[in-house]
Amino acid sequence: MQYTAFDVHKHYTWARVERPDGTLVREKKIPHEPGALRQFLARCEPGSPVAVETVGNWYWIVDEVEAAGCVPQLVHAHKAKLMVGRVNKTDRLDARGLVQLQRAGTLPMVWIPPRELRDVRELPRARMVLVHQRTRLKNRIHATLSKYAIQFPEVADLFGKRGRQKLQARLSELPPHTGFVVSRLLALVESLDREIAALEQRMGELFEVDDATRLLMTIPGVGFILATVMSTEIGDVTRFPRNEQLAAYAGTVPRVHESGGHRHYGPVQTDVNQYLKWAFVEAATVTCRHRRTHPQRHTTRLYERIAHRRGHEKAIVAVARHLAEAAYWMLTKGEPYRDPGSSRGT
Repeated sequence: MQYTAFDVHKHYTWARVERPDGTLVREKKIPHEPGALRQFLARCEPGSPVAVETVGNWYWIVDEVEAAGCVPQLVHAHKAKLMVGRVNKTDRLDARGLVQLQRAGTLPMVWIPPRELRDVRELPRARMVLVHQRTRLKNRIHATLSKYAIQFPEVADLFGKRGRQKLQARLSELPPHTGFVVSRLLALVESLDREIAALEQRMGELFEVDDATRLLMTIPGVGFILATVMSTEIGDVTRFPRNEQLAAYAGTVPRVHESGGHRHYGPVQTDVNQYLKWAFVEAATVTCRHRRTHPQRHTTRLYERIAHRRGHEKAIVAVARHLAEAAYWMLTKGEPYRDPGSSRGT
């Protein structure tokens, strides 16, 4: 048995191989050239573990490790650095620290999604990025119109078909350069609309409404798109021992600092699955937006109770955490969403 660790960078990887007793076998700087990593691993024993940090280009590194007959171990980079606890930082020290954690059996590993899942995830992830860009452009247009007191109270959606017609008709009321800018921003919004629609069409053709998606769509505020994001980002729910761990992975659990009998809850964690966090926060926002229609729903009562004391944002996160924990139990038990109030006859 040999232990191998990769300290991966953009253009090269520093690799270190040790025996179980800590004896150095070899270490080398490997350029990111076709076949270089596989050639280095060819000298390792088949089935040997290879630690790879969760850097931005880990996809192809993991593929190379598997192709060489070794077992990739995806490492939680932040936790690993805390566990190693080194003051100094070099490529050689980082790789040595990972191997030490490997030999001790304390390497903080994360789940490696299958290659096919990594591929299809790009569709909903790209859609989310484009939606965010479109929202920023829309907000920019709204802000520009507000500067010149141009309002459209007669339309509910300024970027719907009727709203855009009215907006185009009133661009001449803006100063010439400002009007030109708004027209170009509107053209970008329309372009993003087409790209988002293309992604959604491909998602509809690719993703089937399987059992997991069908269950997730019973959550308040969740439709096909959000259910698809949740399903692909969660993957195998059995990798989470408890519902709290899924909620933490989704970025809906606040940090806790307790000392001397005093407990303080801070902001939510940042090193989480941002896509899953967006999906649950989006679902919480949608269901809370329609809370007047469902006053007895648990999410409504939870939102209003916390919003009264701690504000809107914390209340939304609390609702998102409830939905994340509910999703865990739904997927684990194979049951649709059931409002907690229903068990009490409310």
